[in-house]
Amino acid sequence: MIFWIIKVLATTLGETAGDAVSMSLNLGYLLSTVVFSGIFLVAVVVQISAKKFHPVIYWTTIVATTTVGTTLADFADRSLKIGYTGGTAILFSLLIMSLFVWRRTMGSVAVDSVSSPKSEMFYWVTIMFSQTLGTALGDWTSDSMDLGYLWSVGIFGSILAVIAVCYFRSKISHTILFWSAFILTRPLGAVVGDFLDKPIREGGLALNRYTASGVLIGLMVFFIITFSHRPAKRGH
Repeated sequence: MIFWIIKVLATTLGETAGDAVSMSLNLGYLLSTVVFSGIFLVAVVVQISAKKFHPVIYWTTIVATTTVGTTLADFADRSLKIGYTGGTAILFSLLIMSLFVWRRTMGSVAVDSVSSPKSEMFYWVTIMFSQTLGTALGDWTSDSMDLGYLWSVGIFGSILAVIAVCYFRSKISHTILFWSAFILTRPLGAVVGDFLDKPIREGGLALNRYTASGVLIGLMVFFIITFSHRPAKRGH
């Protein structure tokens, strides 16, 4: 449970921090994507090189995927004019392809099977695609479908609740349910982040992006320090 709380905080942080750099600092989506991609690559190298699981390194890498996912999806949707629907379809295809290649190459996409640098590379590439897809999916529901932020939060929250019930009460593959939940926590975080920092006239709370990001970082640090949680077995 703590893992998923931190995950939602991380995805929400990815939205507010990504917007803070691309919009508030006026770096634009392309330059912001380049900056966050560099951070992501460094974080992945450090994560894969680590001899044992370090919560701070792991969650830093997760946040890196959410920020690059935010600016990359916004760049594709808004700058390249692909649109939220087209961006969601393309990113969903890339995610499925990533999982397919990972499954064919390593034999399993279960998190517990991530025990080598090669499998972990597949893991992080898949996560990056899922975070980018989540951004586009969140924007698609809140903007293209005109559902707004709160209705979108309700939709994704309800779906995640159903997945949780299936995890404990059904015989559906836990691997499928894990990745479904992992993917859908991103659009949930995206719409929560937008709700926090978008203008009131657009249905948001108009909170300062830097302040919101700072609070989210503080909450993540609290949960990481207070609760020790390891999401996957690793070994080199």
